[in-house]
Amino acid sequence: MNRNRKPKYAAAAGILSLVLLLSACSGGSAPASTSGNASPASGGNQVEESQPAERVLTDSLGHEMKVPANPERIIASYLEDHLVALGVKPVAQWSVADGKTVQNYLQYELKDVPTIPSELPYETVMSFQPDLILMDSADMAAGDKYEQYSKIAPTYSVGTEQNNDWREELLTVGDVLNKAEEAKKALADYDAKANEANEKLQAAIGEKSAAVLWPLGKSTYIVHEKLSSGDVLYRDLGMKVPSVVQEISASATANWNQISAEKLAELDADYIFIVSSAVPMEELLTDPIWAGLPAVKHGQIYEFDNESSWLYTGVIANGKIIDDVLNSILK
Repeated sequence: MNRNRKPKYAAAAGILSLVLLLSACSGGSAPASTSGNASPASGGNQVEESQPAERVLTDSLGHEMKVPANPERIIASYLEDHLVALGVKPVAQWSVADGKTVQNYLQYELKDVPTIPSELPYETVMSFQPDLILMDSADMAAGDKYEQYSKIAPTYSVGTEQNNDWREELLTVGDVLNKAEEAKKALADYDAKANEANEKLQAAIGEKSAAVLWPLGKSTYIVHEKLSSGDVLYRDLGMKVPSVVQEISASATANWNQISAEKLAELDADYIFIVSSAVPMEELLTDPIWAGLPAVKHGQIYEFDNESSWLYTGVIANGKIIDDVLNSILK
């Protein structure tokens, strides 16, 4: 995950959320392998091929397992964007801060789904009686965790490391859930939307730069050039990467990385998007550094609260980010 989430609650909850969010990840892996038995022909007549009750899959870490052909009670903490995109509702959803913080932008589908702590306590996982557990990354199943989870239900690790390609992750989740075609269509629809938005922006503003900032208390974080909403702005929408963003991203591995006051003062982005700020915009702009930024001087700074998807990634989150960018710049 990454450094993902929201500072909308009290300071203490915000700090807790930050720690957990910055550690969340977005893993990807090779497509799952499958096997099943076809029905043989009988008496010279062709017999319809029956669907196997289980499939044999191998995850990104090399674990082989039997998975229900159509799992019904899934726990996929921090992979809910992919599930919702595929029309699947999990039995529990990711949360931090004692369930106070969830992925708000998905609640149109998940509002009635119980929360589960992001660290996935064994007892809590067991209480939901899952028939499939999807792990966002290898870290979530490190040590003896995998063995413990696999005693509860088949446990599939989608990613091997932090911040893998969300597209590969979506396709992998689609394979595991027996919804490969649905995943391909969701991705194709997203790419078509991104291409259309890119063309609109290029026609309206040409080559302009942008940056995404997350003010939290006395610290400010800036999105990585190739991760989270940075991937949407710079790769999908073709906006120019400010030199400060390039410099910080060159050595960073997290989705969100702290930016010093000195570097903030050098941020020459034409557009700035503020997400889930714990500091009111009016207060931010009383700071001479903020007030002196080119985007601020030209009135091209836009703010989005904790209901938005800017701290997350996935076909749904990114689609909403594209809408926000177009509605802000082309209004």
